[in-house]
Amino acid sequence: MHAPDDTKTPRRPRGVFVLGLLAVLGAAVFAGFIALGIWQVHRRAWKHDLVARVDARVHAEPVMAPDRDRWLAVNTANDEYRRVKLTGTFAPEKSVRVRASTELGAGSWLLTPMRTQDGSEVIVNRGFVATTWCGGKAICASGPTGETTVVGLLRISEPKGAFLQANDPAHDRWYSRDVAAIAAAKGLDATAPYFVDADAASSPGRDGSDSPVGGLTVIAFPDNHLMYALTWFGLALMTLFGGWIVWKDERKKRRD
Repeated sequence: MHAPDDTKTPRRPRGVFVLGLLAVLGAAVFAGFIALGIWQVHRRAWKHDLVARVDARVHAEPVMAPDRDRWLAVNTANDEYRRVKLTGTFAPEKSVRVRASTELGAGSWLLTPMRTQDGSEVIVNRGFVATTWCGGKAICASGPTGETTVVGLLRISEPKGAFLQANDPAHDRWYSRDVAAIAAAKGLDATAPYFVDADAASSPGRDGSDSPVGGLTVIAFPDNHLMYALTWFGLALMTLFGGWIVWKDERKKRRD
């Protein structure tokens, strides 16, 4: 009997069609990774410009909050975090509490409608209150009465997001600052499509009084675009390296 032959037949060089297909596929993958890396570079530049614009708005002198003639023009790109002021009278009996987690712990944002001088209403986030404030309700008559002026940051309405619990207007349970939903639940007419985060001077709860704590707006923009860009460009280089390995292997087999 003959011993079995364990030697393997060397793989033949790939055909022209297979090599062409691999080349096209490799070029497409490489181009895709490069495109994604360039997109992240552009996103990084856009994010830095956005941060600069928001920083300028936050530290600018307050301007009058947009009146009803300008409501349709209010948008995130041009108005979010703009420092504004408005004058009117609070309606504390129509306040709502929106669940919040802040540097002061877990509690609620106290949102109260303000009837402005032109008869329209703007919802004002008067600030943070603890879970025990007002016995867990939202209608304590604390804070300024009569006509008052509030300074703060203009914020765009926050409809329920993917990671937020759904609001329950029927039971007055709120998890997002959805201006339209709050206005409908409280029977408000001619309500601005934005709300205003009152600053610390307008809601000085830190002074030991039993009023909401204003000035707790968190302004943060995640900036991981450079890391993402380097990742995509790194994968493009790995694609080139893989192509070089295949080319070197084919040359060797054809030479042999």
